[in-house]
Amino acid sequence: MNVRNGSTSDFLHNNVKVLRSRVSKTAWQGISIAVIALIVATLTVSHLEYGDISVTHLINVQKTNFALWILDVIPFVFAFWGQYSSTVLAYEASAMVMDQTKELRDKADTFEKQARHSITHDLLTDMPNKELFYDRVEQQIVSPRGKVAFSVLLVEVSNYKEISDTLGRNSSDSLIKQVAVRLESAFPPPWTIARLESNTFSLLINQQLTEKQVMELADSVHRVLHDVFYIEQVKLSAQANIGIVHFPQHGTDVDTLVQRAGIALYMAQNSNKGSAVYDPSFDAHSPKQLTLMSELHQSIENQELELFYQPKVRVKDGVLTGAEALVRWNHPKHGLLGPDLFIPLMERSRLIQGLTSWVIQEGFAQCAQWHQEGLDIVLSINLSAKDLNNPELPDLIAGIKGATGINPAWITLEITESSLMTDPDAAMAVINRIHAMGFQFSIDDYGTGYSSLSYLKQLPLKELKIDRSFVSDIVQNESDAVIVNATINLAHNLGLEVTAEGVEDADTLALLKAEGCDIVQGYYLGRPMTKDAFSQWSQEQESPSETGPH
Repeated sequence: MNVRNGSTSDFLHNNVKVLRSRVSKTAWQGISIAVIALIVATLTVSHLEYGDISVTHLINVQKTNFALWILDVIPFVFAFWGQYSSTVLAYEASAMVMDQTKELRDKADTFEKQARHSITHDLLTDMPNKELFYDRVEQQIVSPRGKVAFSVLLVEVSNYKEISDTLGRNSSDSLIKQVAVRLESAFPPPWTIARLESNTFSLLINQQLTEKQVMELADSVHRVLHDVFYIEQVKLSAQANIGIVHFPQHGTDVDTLVQRAGIALYMAQNSNKGSAVYDPSFDAHSPKQLTLMSELHQSIENQELELFYQPKVRVKDGVLTGAEALVRWNHPKHGLLGPDLFIPLMERSRLIQGLTSWVIQEGFAQCAQWHQEGLDIVLSINLSAKDLNNPELPDLIAGIKGATGINPAWITLEITESSLMTDPDAAMAVINRIHAMGFQFSIDDYGTGYSSLSYLKQLPLKELKIDRSFVSDIVQNESDAVIVNATINLAHNLGLEVTAEGVEDADTLALLKAEGCDIVQGYYLGRPMTKDAFSQWSQEQESPSETGPH
């Protein structure tokens, strides 16, 4: 502290010396002018009174002329006042400079603190975000207290999307803020409350609790969120589900713990209590996917993943125009697994970004190779909701594009309507950056999401895909046929191509052709197949005039 005060004093003293010297210079100029004026006045008075100028006459006028006495005093006044003013102004100017410098430094420190804070905290609620929560769980695991059991709770506001769709995003954001305030006030430090996703909070209980205490804690969360919320004078209730895991009983790393908490959350959604503690017996309530979590980390490293390709055929002439890349897991024990068995688990953790990177790398490279071989098709690649909220995705795609030499016109990136709902602004920013590179987008599973029309007019789309749930029964179900017809007309009016998924028979294909559908895919045209099988299949196609099963 003394050193700092000393340096401040020296800084002030040096500034005063510099400023004082500049002000003093002006003061001396004033003194010089006053002296010259005095001399001129004395000479003039001597000449007027005596008719000439001599030393004797000069002395006499100085003794007898009162006006000259006043002029004699002025240089001394200038000298005194100049020195005094220079000192005061120098100190004031230096102090002002120091104050402004300190203010700028304080603002810079504030901005730096805000930037550091925004990296680890949720912008809407100011709670710790996923990165900070994961870090605190990892610190709890590796710290000397790591041998002490602790618990993690996932709290999901299950009716968040319903509120968002009904009242709009501002209202749903207001609800989340109020939920955050209640949770933070009910569960203060040292426990950690974080917001992981749009409607999901996490609670780290960094102490060992009995099973009864944990369930009582879950009940208290329900009580905290039970009272109604007021959103723009509308009464709303928050419906909460809670998934619970314990360390080390249910996992020894943060990803496994959060994944299994997600499984417990899934079970809680279907229970009367609205809360559940993970148990291995839950595996019996879901296909093999719940037993695969601990193996997901190594699936990419062990090269167990493989891309399959399903043909997309032009309806009017049966020409192969593209393919959709679909990931499969060649599991060493369970055999070939479809994406529905493991991608949802990846999306609950940070593994989905690694999977997306791998799929884009493999898909771009294979598409480039096919074009080199003369197979002119467009490859469709699916992006998840987490991908659209990853600001690094455009740079990732740009890097892989450069490495593989892919032409963006050869790629269509498929997104779902629901993937836009988590953070529409962030998703639109990512989509526009990728589109600026020349890549096209397609809305996948059209009709199963939210706010379809509002986003159709905003997104840079090339294609609209009708979900198989509407296509598979259009021959027998008149309502589905009407929906498909309306969707095709809407897309064409917007200048979009229409692809129908789930074409399983000739009658469905014929009806889609009559309705003006552009492209079809489904088992009737071709099942998903390996890259080698797809290359051979494309060479064995019948003449373009015939469209049928292959």
